[in-house]
Amino acid sequence: MAGKRTRKINEGVDPTKLYALTQAIGMVKERAVAKFDETIEVSMNLGVDPRHADQMVRGVVNLPNGTGRTVRVAVFARGAKADEAKAAGADVVGAEDLVEIVQGGKIEFDRCIATPDMMPLVGRLGKVLGPRGMMPNPKVGTVTMDVAGAVKASKGGAVEFRVEKAGIVHAGIGKASFDAKALEENIRAFADAVIKAKPAGAKGNYVKRVAISSTMGPGVKIEVGSVTVAPTA
Repeated sequence: MAGKRTRKINEGVDPTKLYALTQAIGMVKERAVAKFDETIEVSMNLGVDPRHADQMVRGVVNLPNGTGRTVRVAVFARGAKADEAKAAGADVVGAEDLVEIVQGGKIEFDRCIATPDMMPLVGRLGKVLGPRGMMPNPKVGTVTMDVAGAVKASKGGAVEFRVEKAGIVHAGIGKASFDAKALEENIRAFADAVIKAKPAGAKGNYVKRVAISSTMGPGVKIEVGSVTVAPTA
């Protein structure tokens, strides 16, 4: 049965063809037929080798239309900063007590923010948070004194990205229920942020391939130019 369903949603998608962005979005939305609201993911193959420090690509982008998912945020802070984080809508706030909870394996959050003074404490959680990509980092705005701003950004559609070993960077940029225009704006914002994060050591062709897919649907390859060049009005 699954094979039949897979064949049906793959119908009409030519894996060797590059589609214009607007067409690709329509194809992916059309094939997102699962019983839940599928996540739309974009992946970009970059001409970098992240094993070299000068070819690492990472950053954060605020998607104009949000991600469509509820992001649970933890903040490591004390005193007034802890109060600010709670007022801004953080789901979990703490210091030593929160470190103990996380060390005990209870991670009930998706994103982690810390004030700079908390980093010696949070550093103990490197083995737990690091592999999950949750370690706070000043480069992506998650080590900051502006905890309220960081919490609001995280809740509002801030997406972190980091290139993987094979030179691929990917992220969920919305839901199948989003209209095509909202998805297009989010994809362009993400691609723009990745391009702006081009490292000094990147040589030659930086953006090699771009594709989008839904959680259960096929990947649809996109003409790079239709993503990286702003549309004319």
